Amino acid sequence: MTKLNHEWATKEIDQFLRVTDQVGYDNSGGGVVVFGTHMRGSQTEASQRAHVVEQILDRVLPGWRQDRPEKDVRFTWLRDQASRARAAVQRAAELAENLGDNAPDMDAANLHPWAWENGRTYWNTGHYHQAVMQAAIRVNAETQAKLGRMDVSETALFNEAFSMDGPKEGAPRLRLTEDDGGKTYQNLHRGARSFADGLYTGIRNPGMHKPQESEGGEEQLALEQLAAFSLLARWIDQAKVDQV
Repeated sequence: MTKLNHEWATKEIDQFLRVTDQVGYDNSGGGVVVFGTHMRGSQTEASQRAHVVEQILDRVLPGWRQDRPEKDVRFTWLRDQASRARAAVQRAAELAENLGDNAPDMDAANLHPWAWENGRTYWNTGHYHQAVMQAAIRVNAETQAKLGRMDVSETALFNEAFSMDGPKEGAPRLRLTEDDGGKTYQNLHRGARSFADGLYTGIRNPGMHKPQESEGGEEQLALEQLAAFSLLARWIDQAKVDQV
């Protein structure tokens, strides 16, 4: 997936702000004088542009939907969020340079689909922990489907999937590379097996009871956890099935 086009995003936000701007009535033609204001554009155009802006906000201001009011007839609240997003988009490079070490960013939307798609809605509403749990569920389900194993799940599933034992009837294996008899082959599969075991033992199982806490903030911790599940998902997605 490509990165956000800042020029396009700014243009879309500006068009939304212009369409939803409140302007006075034109009384230059004489007749009855109408006081007050009205939205510059039509309700239909405003709604269409709001839909695009909402997608931009999902990328620029994660969690922005969390405090959204039930009614926003004049788009007042959404206009405020759009203005914040515009500043974030336009000054992203400047803020990164002056507020941090300009280190590379990691975008959740660029993670493997198994680690992101199911939890996207949770993430966009600020429920970061639930997004991670959805990633764990999806990776497990995709692995079960790839191996045709509905009889085992999570830790037991991955321990069998990356086992160095040969495939058995009803118990195929996942192979990350061809077996050349060398140490690399063994290390890769032992590492994948331990990595998956760690994710489901250290994140998935404790996470079902109580979200983990981190000094770096819930969002940062969740992003790191999603990245870990994304890596496991890529290994599984690219692996070949070795079966009897």
